[in-house]
Formats: sequence, structure tokens, C-alpha cells
Amino acid sequence: MIHVDLPFIPERSLKPRQTGIAMVMDKGLSLREAEDLVSVGSEYIDYVKLGFGTSLVTLDLQKKIRVYKEAGISVYLGGTLFEAFFIRDRFDDFRKFIDQLGLDTVEISDGSMTIDHDVKCEHINILSKQYTVLSEVGSKESGILISPNKWVEMMQKELQAGSYKVIAEARESGNVGIYKPTGKAHVSLINKILSKIDIQKILWEAPIKAQQVWFIKNFGCNVNLGNIPPSEIIPLETLRLGLRGDTFFQFLPPKLKKFKPV
Repeated sequence: MIHVDLPFIPERSLKPRQTGIAMVMDKGLSLREAEDLVSVGSEYIDYVKLGFGTSLVTLDLQKKIRVYKEAGISVYLGGTLFEAFFIRDRFDDFRKFIDQLGLDTVEISDGSMTIDHDVKCEHINILSKQYTVLSEVGSKESGILISPNKWVEMMQKELQAGSYKVIAEARESGNVGIYKPTGKAHVSLINKILSKIDIQKILWEAPIKAQQVWFIKNFGCNVNLGNIPPSEIIPLETLRLGLRGDTFFQFLPPKLKKFKPV
């Protein structure tokens, strides 16, 4: 990467990082596509999630996982797959599958089915002794509403149970959970969450550019963002650095903002 001394570029956290995390959603990339992705974006990608149950129907799965891991990217399976094992009473088989793939990170969710929250936290606690656990809060169903207080309570309990970070649900469509059906941020919910939960502990799903822009403008370039489409990881980095129109003036000093269009 060519280094250019351009002033007023915000300082980005470097890998391995606790903030400024980017999680990319792989919904079935080919081995060649995974290789292409890491060739341009490995510096900016912290996690790749093999979305929902795609890992069970992906050819050359272990080869693809190896590509990501050799590029310094952690890989984990979508939480829906955990739920698919859980509902069939195959938790031990889920752990064996994780181990067969050589993964050290897991996602625990209950977005597609109802799991008693104490039971969910028990499984988080069990898995946290061996793996890095990312737990997802929020339903994938648009008709299921969770009160802000309940969001906070669940996130607190899951962090206490051993989650490394909690994921704020939005699906890959970006119109449920922390977003309204229009895709706009549910501001009151997000503010309520942040009144009780450290922002560094949250990974906000933000698959749509406008959502990424909103989080960067409100919480800075090193906000944790997830469900990023593979083709959007480089564009996301330009948003973080003020190198795209949407955030162009965000990090400039007042003396340069006089050039901002009226």
C-alpha cells in the first residue's frame, strides 16, 4: 500500500484491534473470490461470517477457511447454523463441527427461534471457555419487537456470560432490529443501549451504506460494523477515513469546512 501524507485523516485502529472492527458476510463466495477479497481487503477485515447455513453446502469449505485464516482473518459460522443444531438437540455435534473446521470463534444467536435466555447464556458460558464467542441480540422477524430495556438486559447478561462482543441484529437486509423497516437507524433504541453498554463491546450490523455513514458520523471512524458485503469493504474504509463524499467533511477542521456546499 502506498503511503501518502494527507493531513486530517482520522487515525484508524490497527489489527489486532478491539475497535474499528469490520465483519464481512460471506454468503457463498467461491474459493477464487475469497482469495480476491483478501488480496485487496485483508488489512480492513477482522471477521468473516459464513452466513446462516452456507457452510454446510459450500464446496472447498476448509480451503476457503484456510485462505481467510492465513490472511489474519477470524472465521465463524452464522448463528442460524447454531440454532439449526440446537433445535435438533445436537449441541455436541455443533462443537465437533467447529473443531473439525479448526475455528476458534463462534456465534450464538436466537434470531430464528425462541431460546430461553438463561439457556442461551449457559451455552455462551460453556463455549466461552474454549472459543471467542460473539452473541447476537435481536430477532430476524420484522414483527417481533423487543423493548429497549430488554435489549440492554440481554446484552448485559450475555457479556457477563462470556461473550467477547454482542452483535446488534439487523439481518443482511438491514431493516429489522436496530433499524426501522425503512432501513433508518432506530435512534432511541441505539441511544438506550449505549447508555448502559460500552460501545466497544458492540458490533453493529450495518449492511447498507447509509447505515455505515450514520454510525461513522455519530460514533467515529473506529465504530465496530458488521454484515458488510465483500464488495463494500474498501468503500467502507474510505467512509471511515473521510475519503468519500458522504463523510468528506466529517474529519476536517472548521477552517476547511467553509468549502462545504450550501
